[in-house]
Amino acid sequence: MGMTSKAALAGDSLAGRTVLVTGAGDGIGRMAAVAYARHGAEVVLLGRTVAKLEAAFDEIVQAGCREPAIYPLDLACATPSDYAELATNIQGKLGRLDGILHNAAVLDLLTPLEFHPTEVWEQTLRANLTAPFLLTQACLPLLKAAPDGVLIFTSDECAVRPKAYWGAYGVSKAGLDHLALMWAQELDKTAVRIHVVDTGPVRTEMRLRTHPGAAAAAWPPASDLMDFYVRLMGPEGVAYRSLRVQAQEVAGQQGTTQADAGARRKSV
Repeated sequence: MGMTSKAALAGDSLAGRTVLVTGAGDGIGRMAAVAYARHGAEVVLLGRTVAKLEAAFDEIVQAGCREPAIYPLDLACATPSDYAELATNIQGKLGRLDGILHNAAVLDLLTPLEFHPTEVWEQTLRANLTAPFLLTQACLPLLKAAPDGVLIFTSDECAVRPKAYWGAYGVSKAGLDHLALMWAQELDKTAVRIHVVDTGPVRTEMRLRTHPGAAAAAWPPASDLMDFYVRLMGPEGVAYRSLRVQAQEVAGQQGTTQADAGARRKSV
């Protein structure tokens, strides 16, 4: 399942942009961070595990890209003041922020709601829902000041189709969808645009844990999504403004114009 179109992306399509990626230590987050750097962005790597962030840092530098910034932060326990400090540091050290990819997510277990541990419930909602709210709120002045501010939220099928046993993760993803789309309405008259991406089945560590025994080889690797994630973060993303995008549909639009693709999104 490729995300490419007949029009190739320019290698410097994100040049001059500063992008913050949450969950940048592995999976889709790490691949997106590297892809953004390869296309010219200055990247801020945010995650809770320093060793993983350092590995992403090394990959970006070894690719000959601009040196990224590392910002360790545990979203499950971060406070509003932590996010305010993050925004202040970005402003002071980097001078701007053009986009955020909200990709970090916690899924500790699948269990009936009847037996769902309260502590796990609260931590999952804090990491998956409260954190994107607080982080966006803290960084919104920077995004509004950017010529083309971008917020991308990685979503999941369970956000719109409730599934038994998915507990706090499913609830948090449903809430994240609503949060993003509410912000899209509120920011409609600004230069900030919102994208919600339902990736569909992707061969990530999380999906391998939640679907043991499934035919994992049939799932596309996360690398197949990167062309699309770069397009959304760059100027071409204007065609998908403020709409929930299903990655599988985009894959079937190879060769269409961006205007056609944008028009189709209106029905999603």
